[in-house]
Amino acid sequence: MTGYPAEPWDLHGHAYIGAWLVPRSALPAPHSPATKPLTVFGRGIVGTAFFVYEEPSPLTYDEIMATVLVRQGWRIRVSITHIWVNSPDSRDGGRALWAIPKELADFDVLPHAAYTARGIGSLSLHRVRRLPWMLPAGFRIAQDRDGSLLVSPVAGRVRPGIASARWTFAADGPLGFLRGRKPFMTVAARPFRLMFGSR
Repeated sequence: MTGYPAEPWDLHGHAYIGAWLVPRSALPAPHSPATKPLTVFGRGIVGTAFFVYEEPSPLTYDEIMATVLVRQGWRIRVSITHIWVNSPDSRDGGRALWAIPKELADFDVLPHAAYTARGIGSLSLHRVRRLPWMLPAGFRIAQDRDGSLLVSPVAGRVRPGIASARWTFAADGPLGFLRGRKPFMTVAARPFRLMFGSR
């Protein structure tokens, strides 16, 4: 028996996602060497996000991650390069099912106002303007599993919005490569429902 559910995980909650243009020289390496960073004029796209998974998700927990937009041939994928949660079951399930390199961290969360992953980074929200509709969303993550590429689907619906926000990162922390940079956009996904993984 494991402490985590079988895939797919039917995930509910809210998230705030920052999008950054980062010079190729400062980009974290994709999790799988079978993919290459997608760059435009020498810059790649990094995503940072705070997720809060709420009932009726099979596991409820907080999460911070950093991703790099990559290509597998001409297919666009998302590579999760850094990620922390405050649930051992989520950590173990993410690693076992999808080769997501989850670690544990401590979080302080004031929903829709302030989010902190201690020693890693924080987000302060000032204003959020949301669309009135839920819209479809989907992508595929590309991770390395023992030298082989593992591609996993994520699909669902989100109510998107644009947030006025301030991101900060610990200078000596694992996301310190973003310190002093500003995202070109912070997007709200509030709420979302995502099916993570294959049936």
